[in-house]
Amino acid sequence: MNKILMITVLIVLVCLSCTAQKGSTFSNPMNLNYRFQSSYREAADPAIIRYHDKYLLFASHSGGYWYSDDLMDWTFLPVKSFPAIRKFAPGVIAIGDTVYYMASSRMKDYIYYSTNPFKDDWKRMDKKLPMAVWDPQFFQDDDGKVYLYWGCSNLETEPIRVVELDENMQPKTEPIVCITHKPDEHGWEVLGAQNETGENGFNEGAWMTKYKGKYYLQYASNGTEFKTYADGVYTSSSPTGPFVYENYSPFSYKPGGFIGGAGHSSTFEDEYGNYWHVTSLHIGERGNFERRLGLFPASFDNDGVLRTYTGFGDYPMRMPLSKMKAKQESLFAGWMLLSYNKKATASSVLDQYPVQNAFDENVKTWWSAQTGNKGEWLSVELDDNVKAIHAIQFNFADQDALLNADTANIYDYRVWGSLDGETWNIVADRSNNTKDACHDYIELEKPVKAKYVKIENMNEVPGGGKFSIFDLRIFGTQKGKKPNRVNEFKVMRNATDSRKASVTWTNDGSATGFVINYGTESNKLYTSVMLYGQDSVELTGLNKGVTYYFSIDAFSETGITKGSNIIKVE
Repeated sequence: MNKILMITVLIVLVCLSCTAQKGSTFSNPMNLNYRFQSSYREAADPAIIRYHDKYLLFASHSGGYWYSDDLMDWTFLPVKSFPAIRKFAPGVIAIGDTVYYMASSRMKDYIYYSTNPFKDDWKRMDKKLPMAVWDPQFFQDDDGKVYLYWGCSNLETEPIRVVELDENMQPKTEPIVCITHKPDEHGWEVLGAQNETGENGFNEGAWMTKYKGKYYLQYASNGTEFKTYADGVYTSSSPTGPFVYENYSPFSYKPGGFIGGAGHSSTFEDEYGNYWHVTSLHIGERGNFERRLGLFPASFDNDGVLRTYTGFGDYPMRMPLSKMKAKQESLFAGWMLLSYNKKATASSVLDQYPVQNAFDENVKTWWSAQTGNKGEWLSVELDDNVKAIHAIQFNFADQDALLNADTANIYDYRVWGSLDGETWNIVADRSNNTKDACHDYIELEKPVKAKYVKIENMNEVPGGGKFSIFDLRIFGTQKGKKPNRVNEFKVMRNATDSRKASVTWTNDGSATGFVINYGTESNKLYTSVMLYGQDSVELTGLNKGVTYYFSIDAFSETGITKGSNIIKVE
């Protein structure tokens, strides 16, 4: 009996260990209480830092900041002890027990500090900085020296700069130029949704990371209002340069999928030593600054190449509970989108906001009911061969809502599932919700088999708005053959502008969508563009005179078929 008991205990421990290593899942956009301003919610220009055993998340215009134990469940701390918390593009750093904070300003301004960032008890440094800085960011080197990087402009006369700071957080050196505008060489630095204007983008959002003795100065371009907003990187053997451009830039890029944009970000380590990149995502339908945040795995490969995985970055990813040994792609949970372009019905429809908008994988469109009353609902019919639903994401659109920026704006709802459309069972109950989360994500405790899924509004919509959803996204597994492999495709570099290339392939209808992968080496196809239902794409963010390699993956509700053919284009 003792041996049997011992074996049983060991089995249980092993199973628990396996479960722990899997971790829970999350999906972008991050599930936060985005602050309301005028007619839309907003958060952007994020910075995540470690403070002792917790993470602190700061973002533009948020009226406070968030803290978390695990990068998934965040608690918001409203702040009124200093007005700069409501400004844009904050720079933050933890030095010992003190957190320093500075917001962007066109005038000379103060740095603020706190020795207990879990309370609203911030103080102001004695002196203003002697220069105005926009998009500030701090960095402390291994020798204890502290630096301030800043810059946000489309003008040649305003590059990204750095100064060393003294013990009072005042400059002790003259500013040094780090990064200048080079849109003629770097296509992704050209302003425009398709980098089409010929004008300088805004080089901004500097962030420094040191890895194995090399300094990686990251920066954003071309503009926060575009899905082509991205991050590139220069490297140096010194925190003040000179810096050399890395031709694999942009290393953080996401112009496709449900929500686009991957610029003005921060790169940080979690408690296990895994790297992450938290970015600005763009909606921009109610205003250019209607933005959200995304969290993507990052890493340095064996050659020191910095990369961010965004390929299936809109889909559920697992949060690791140990140091990652596999590639970033292994964090993808493997649950496919089951609700894309499916037949849908609703309790009511507001003109110009049809039900199909909630299943088109486009955050710039949404469905709206005619009211925000209890009982409004949205339902979708899935395929017969759905094996299991594992997670659902609810992206609430706040149609006609007049929300208070400083109060919780909570949706109460209930989710139903049915096999026949007649008999319904509760899948998830948020009818007494206490969390302000306009991109609410639920990983089901047990997978559910259902052909029909319905969300029902259980209380009056906050702000007197109408019950409305950008997209109701259902993830899981499905029986069936995976899509056909894309073996044949063409890549044509623009004859007069090598910063652009067209990619074409045959869409035989077996795939829901495609992921175009490319990079500067055949074994480093780190940049990805996700597309639905297309057979071509124009890539406009390449670097002039750089050789690229391309492949195409096909995906559907049944899974992913990796492309095996790699094309080299000079």
